[in-house]
Amino acid sequence: MCQPQTTFFTNCRQSTEAARVEKRLTAIEDLSLQRIPPGNLKQLLIACAKTLSENNIDKFNMLIAKARVAVSIYGEPIQRLGAYMMEGLVARKEASGSNIYRALHCQEPEGKDLLTYMHTLYEIFPYLKFGYMAANGAIAEACRTEDRIHIIDFQIAQGTQWVTLLQALAARPGGAPYVRITGIDDPVSKYARGGGLEAVERRLMELSEQFGIPVEFHGMPVFAADITRDMLDVKPGEALAVNFPLQLHHTPDESVDVNNPRDGILRMVRSLSPKVITLVEQESNTNTAPFLPRFIETLEYYLAMFESIDEMMPRHRRERINVEQHCLARDIVNVIACEGKERVERHELFGKWKSRLAMAGFRPYPLSSYVNSVMRGLLKCYSKHYTLVEKDGAMLLRWKDRNLISASAWCCDG
Repeated sequence: MCQPQTTFFTNCRQSTEAARVEKRLTAIEDLSLQRIPPGNLKQLLIACAKTLSENNIDKFNMLIAKARVAVSIYGEPIQRLGAYMMEGLVARKEASGSNIYRALHCQEPEGKDLLTYMHTLYEIFPYLKFGYMAANGAIAEACRTEDRIHIIDFQIAQGTQWVTLLQALAARPGGAPYVRITGIDDPVSKYARGGGLEAVERRLMELSEQFGIPVEFHGMPVFAADITRDMLDVKPGEALAVNFPLQLHHTPDESVDVNNPRDGILRMVRSLSPKVITLVEQESNTNTAPFLPRFIETLEYYLAMFESIDEMMPRHRRERINVEQHCLARDIVNVIACEGKERVERHELFGKWKSRLAMAGFRPYPLSSYVNSVMRGLLKCYSKHYTLVEKDGAMLLRWKDRNLISASAWCCDG
């Protein structure tokens, strides 16, 4: 991401966002070590990033030393986030390319421990439940009269998403359909699951027996960008649903690879004529943004997330520290420290995803009012600061005044 991102928002929106970033950069243009207001850690972190972007290493070292004593994984949201943002800055200074991760201090947990941390994240945040609920609702609606359904999941993870959908399909008045699930997951995710895709298959077979619904599973340990049409074994007579859950931003686009695998996947999926595709993504603009604006965007995005954590879990709880360190920190460090193919966290705003999908031959498939009401009910179990925003047929989950997650569904255009 060395070039400013091209968005497809209105000129007004572009101007507003550009003005906001420009105002922020102007405000710190002459910021020096002496001028940083006491306790203003956010401005201090931005100043660190600015000096690093200018390759002013002496000043960077002075600023980072001041930041080091101000951050704490036990403190306020900005202090906790600052610890990981600072780690990313130091990693960026010390290494590059294939050596970048040697500078990272976040150690990978054991598979069983990471599963526990991910489950905690699932329970205390509405983010994943929001995305799963929106996608499942769209699939259930689009395939409500189908007898045979094939779901291609581009990030099967533990298969958690499909529990509620299988239960709902099993309870259909006309009887349960036959469900075939193709679960794709990159080959390096085995340790995070505590086992291979066989573990997902065992879980789905248990659900099949529990709910009384026929389920067939095929696991594919392949990187998404390497998937071809022939590998997916789409059969005539099946209603095809394709699911992209917080995954597509990991696939590089034209700014990284001239072959543009990101748009390539969407075109390939369009060639399969799916009944519906579902997309859940972080509402953040980091894909092609230059380093300093990207740093500011990441700081603001994750600060909202860290603030929301405080609403659900006390700061002294070890579980909170584990969730932040092992489920969020590595993504934060990757966005800040890495460039080129080494940077796999490449988020785009919904407006850009909408343009990509339209160019690939899709149109919005509006989420039903029932799904909308169920999601609003879900949020009542969480903080009052969470709200839902409807936009162009999609739903966005917002914390205070910051959109965090977008969920949308799409069907073939024509």
